[in-house]
Amino acid sequence: TSGDISIDGKAVGDADRNRSVVFQSPALLPWRTALGNARYGLDLWRVPRAKANARAKEMLELVGLGPWGHSFPHELSGGMQQRVNLARALAVDPEILLLDEPFAALDAQSREAMQKELLRVWTATQKTSLFVTHQIDEAVLLADRVIVLGRGPGHVKEIIAIDLPRPRDDRVRRERAFFEYEDRIRSLIRSDTSGAG
Repeated sequence: TSGDISIDGKAVGDADRNRSVVFQSPALLPWRTALGNARYGLDLWRVPRAKANARAKEMLELVGLGPWGHSFPHELSGGMQQRVNLARALAVDPEILLLDEPFAALDAQSREAMQKELLRVWTATQKTSLFVTHQIDEAVLLADRVIVLGRGPGHVKEIIAIDLPRPRDDRVRRERAFFEYEDRIRSLIRSDTSGAG
């Protein structure tokens, strides 16, 4: 219910270019193309159009959507829209990427494809990322540290360092250590819900 947030010792206040959000829903502007949506944050910061276009195109290429820059949101699948959402967040070159259950609305196949995509993008950019998810396997696959929250506001049950080698791919899901991390996290969550009526 209280506390402070700081980045490199500086208090976090109003909107700033050093943080970007990838929303659960793509929240794309329907009248803008994929390129226009990826460029949106740069437009808000009044980056010159030519420079903004070049950066937005670069980010669409990074997320595998280079050929779809002139497509409108209704012409893209849910997974493609979420890639535009990610490109928009990366375009302003933030220090920290905040991802709020960005794959929750996707089907299982698209979700796995986006997990791979995020791992690939992270390898290319090395952006500090705070990723919120209810999927235990997703947390283990993507994270260096998993923060397990309790039922009470602000209650941190445990912080678990995930010591799995990078780069990660689907093979890591079959490793014993992966299952052990999943079991540990699941037991922490169960201990919080076992007394619930």
